[in-house]
Amino acid sequence: MNRLHNLFQQKNARILSVYFTAGFPQLNDTREILRQLQAHHVDMVEIGIPFSDPMADGVV
Repeated sequence: MNRLHNLFQQKNARILSVYFTAGFPQLNDTREILRQLQAHHVDMVEIGIPFSDPMADGVV
């Protein structure tokens, strides 16, 4: 069993999931944000990885 499956089996209501972008607002803030989320009993964390896709902007 994986951790997500176990989480949903054990806690079927009020699961707190948080999304944030790595390196925002400052590059070195990511670890402290994760520590604070853990200290406040967040159940799941999704970390977004910033990227640039010039092709998505269309013709330059």
